[in-house]
Amino acid sequence: MKTYPLLCVSLGLLGLAPAVAPANPPYAPNWESLDRRPMPTWYLDAKFGVFIHWGVYSVPAWGQVGEYAEWYWNRLATKDAKWAASREFHARNYGANFDYMDFAPKFTAELFDANRWADLFARAGIKYVVPTSKHHEGFALWPSAEASRTWGRPWNAAEIGPKRDLMRELADATRAAGLKFGFYYSLYEWYNPLWLKDRPSYVAEHMFPQFKDVVTRYQPAIIFSDGEWEMSSKDWRSEELLAWLFNDSPAKNEVVVNDRWGKDTRHKHGGYYTTEYAAGMQDDSHAWEESRGMAFSYGYNRAERVDDYKTGREFILVLIDLVSRGGNLLLDIGPAADGTIPPLMELRLLEIGDWLKVNGEAIYGTRFAGRSCQWTEGEQPKQEYGEFMVKYRLLDQVGQKPKDGRAVKQVFFTRKPDALYAITAGWPGKELVLRGVQVPAGAAVTLLGVPGALKTSARGDTLTITMPELGPEDAPCRHAFAFKITGGSVLP
Repeated sequence: MKTYPLLCVSLGLLGLAPAVAPANPPYAPNWESLDRRPMPTWYLDAKFGVFIHWGVYSVPAWGQVGEYAEWYWNRLATKDAKWAASREFHARNYGANFDYMDFAPKFTAELFDANRWADLFARAGIKYVVPTSKHHEGFALWPSAEASRTWGRPWNAAEIGPKRDLMRELADATRAAGLKFGFYYSLYEWYNPLWLKDRPSYVAEHMFPQFKDVVTRYQPAIIFSDGEWEMSSKDWRSEELLAWLFNDSPAKNEVVVNDRWGKDTRHKHGGYYTTEYAAGMQDDSHAWEESRGMAFSYGYNRAERVDDYKTGREFILVLIDLVSRGGNLLLDIGPAADGTIPPLMELRLLEIGDWLKVNGEAIYGTRFAGRSCQWTEGEQPKQEYGEFMVKYRLLDQVGQKPKDGRAVKQVFFTRKPDALYAITAGWPGKELVLRGVQVPAGAAVTLLGVPGALKTSARGDTLTITMPELGPEDAPCRHAFAFKITGGSVLP
């Protein structure tokens, strides 16, 4: 079988990533020490989280299709011709003199029900929840004294708009549902008066105490830092802040952080590495996570229509592919200003959850198998690893018949200590042929969701699985099917 080192990674069977809680504190305030902190096991096992972009930008909830709606204020304030459509939209609907901060009273959250959100997330198979505690606009979803003090007016959800501690409500409901809770936190704020006047004072007098406040209040299991690109990690004093987080904060034992702590840190320092609307990374040599919205925006964008959203099938294949390469998926929703989640977003989450109810064993708690995938018939279509849309248009070819009549099908691999999982994109047909696998004699092979062992034959490094005869209503799930091979492994 031909191998393609970018899409189908073949790096040899790697050992499990650290399965221990953070050890050997105290951590010194330098990257050499901080980068030695082991990744908490819960994150490596979780695989699937939900991102939540919700704030004052959810009131206008608009951007041209292809833009991030949560950057609405920035586009209004940036006198650039490419953002003219945003300024025209704002003037037409709110008036040219309507200040962005005057949207805050309209961010009412009157229909927000944290328990209902948490129930949806649990049904979707989500394991961790990451709301935007504060985006680049600086508006805090908790009673942040620093937010209102430095802005010189009420600028948090406890004082204006909902007049509720939205973070507390969501944290309590999330944990009651058995899920991990954390948050996104933007280091910088576009137009904070102190940021614009004196950046070192902003870091010392605003960002440091505000970050420590939100961590102490909600004891996050995960922190998605952002907005780091404006300064180096030395100027942000990120090493000092993370040393406090790992040594002294109430979240020190389980908190996971990303790699966005200065313009010098992405894919170099911090915790898990991040990609955004991309295709993730190639293997599990370092923990990583891909985040993206369901269409083109993180924040709710009313300009996006149904055709702009990916299908449930696409998201299921994306999740499988990322996990097969050792990564996590952080899939975003953008609630409306009234606190409701758009029904199409709910539907997409539930479609993924229905699949995970049957096949979660092949996703949660698994590790990179040493090779992420194979094409079962014919050559792999020749596309380079990289940009998200190219990659996942490629996945849409699964099950189609090329001109020569050969079916193109893809199989993804994950593993646990006692089993190899092969997940097919689409129904394999009468037989599933896996090459480059090692299977002990007499190994049981099952299709998740279907009782009983399947008939198999093995020859060398090739395993042939005879598919069960199932009627149209008998299939255990849709879109992708997971096979458990007891004691199996992939060959380097």
